[in-house]
Amino acid sequence: MSTNDKISTEGGQSLGQNPFASLSGLSLPSANTALPKPAPKAKAKPVQPARNRGRVDILREKAGRGGKTVTVATGFVGIGLPEKEQLAKKMQRACGSGGTVKDGRIEIQGDKRDEVARILIEAGFQPVFAGG
Repeated sequence: MSTNDKISTEGGQSLGQNPFASLSGLSLPSANTALPKPAPKAKAKPVQPARNRGRVDILREKAGRGGKTVTVATGFVGIGLPEKEQLAKKMQRACGSGGTVKDGRIEIQGDKRDEVARILIEAGFQPVFAGG
């Protein structure tokens, strides 16, 4: 390619017509001054540290599952099945995967130990990574 074949990038000539010129005759408002100002943000309340609800073991299991990895939270003390199911739903949404409550344990599909631990900490438990 010779130097004569290059396209100039110095601006060149104008387009010849303004695509917005026809809008000037429509008497449109120049600026939208009717928008309300945003309300001042309320200060966030300090988060109260959750009470200690006990230790919960977080395991990663593959055995007997066809090679699939499952994250298991076990060792809950003093909570009933409805609260376990509520925690399981919160974990499923956070991890973007399926899960269940089986035999008093919460099982989440995939290796999601960090997300499960975060949710358990928010609920006041002390998660401990156990096993491999």
